[in-house]
Amino acid sequence: MFDRYRGGDRAVLVHIEFSGEAQHEELAEFGELVRSAGVERLGLVTGSRQLPDPKLFVGTGKADEIKAAVEAAEAELVIFNHALTPGQERNLERHLQCRVVDRTGLILDIFAQRARTFEGKLQVELAHLRHMSTRLVRGWTHLERQRGGIGLRGGMGETQLEIDRRILRQKIDTIQKRLEKVERQRAEGRKARLRNAVPTVSLVGYTNAGKSTLFNTLTHAQVYAADQLFATLDPTLRALELPGGAKIILADTVGFIRHLPHELVAAFRATLEETREADLLVHVIDAADENAQRNIEQVDIVLEEIGATEAPRLMVMNKIDRLDATPRLERDEQGLPWRVWISAKERLGLDILAAALAELTHGDAVQETLVLEPRMGRLRGQLYDLNAVQEESLDEDGHWLLRVVLPREELHKVLRREGLNPRDVGLVEPESEADWWLAEQP
Repeated sequence: MFDRYRGGDRAVLVHIEFSGEAQHEELAEFGELVRSAGVERLGLVTGSRQLPDPKLFVGTGKADEIKAAVEAAEAELVIFNHALTPGQERNLERHLQCRVVDRTGLILDIFAQRARTFEGKLQVELAHLRHMSTRLVRGWTHLERQRGGIGLRGGMGETQLEIDRRILRQKIDTIQKRLEKVERQRAEGRKARLRNAVPTVSLVGYTNAGKSTLFNTLTHAQVYAADQLFATLDPTLRALELPGGAKIILADTVGFIRHLPHELVAAFRATLEETREADLLVHVIDAADENAQRNIEQVDIVLEEIGATEAPRLMVMNKIDRLDATPRLERDEQGLPWRVWISAKERLGLDILAAALAELTHGDAVQETLVLEPRMGRLRGQLYDLNAVQEESLDEDGHWLLRVVLPREELHKVLRREGLNPRDVGLVEPESEADWWLAEQP
């Protein structure tokens, strides 16, 4: 009989490079994952192979080296920076005589520690159960014992293993139904935002790129942010008012990572729905990371996997305080905002980012200089209340010259309340706009 060994927090790490794969940068990321899980690192075993060994993944010689490292450090756990098959985990645990966890199991453990909300805990539990359901055959040989007789749920001849599989399936079905209810509630929320014409902007990016720091800075929220992988797990939505009074719903989501386990992608379907249905994706990138381009490519892979490639995208190069760079906006061939350079931590370039968000979510925004006569003081006050005034000066005749940015519809609404039209404040509207203005008059 073979029972799995108990786990612990003292571990030997294993990283193997296979020919044709550039994985040097993943070794550093592996260390960050281990640190984020709260594991004490006692040693590291590295090596290279052409292909994984079907039985032990690393081959007999390397397995003996790992076993020696475990015994020397008195480790309780061996963590592989790779996905292992159930059979490989079983064989390794027998050979090493300690618990073995692969990369997927490590990430699942981090997610379990980070989940705070009811929905987040359900999603993590679902991912864990799906992962565990493939591992039941790994080593619990006592599960092969028969259970039968009157009053026993398994029925005559049903094995304990089959009973456990059935219980797992029932738990998975129950959690899926609960998450489907959450998804329906999110769908109703999206319908309400559509009725109110409030665009949704979703922050996406590689884990630890600074999404939550940017989210907190823009919305004054209190989302947990730290220099560790998967610091934020539970999704958060906040209303955000942009220059000119334009409003959006900003969503902070879980960070992505290379080889994100499929169990997690499936479990977080309800959360990632906000990303798929967003009007704009803000891809936050750690500009100071030497692997920034690889991280961008990995985020693109996950976005394609969840079907979120159709929405417009704004690239935000964060952490420029670590580089010799200044806040700036870059536009694409159509003249639309494409990339913004900022530092969320040092609050650099946030005004440029806010203006870009307003332009992309409210493309009809007016960016003009209004000429207000002295009698229009109340209109001036309303424009300031809308946070629409960028700068102000006086001309020789005592008129206010206000540089404003706000949605065209909002400007027309304010002017109508004062009994004015665009020409009264120095705006020359296109003929079609003039016709629209007259049609709106009572």
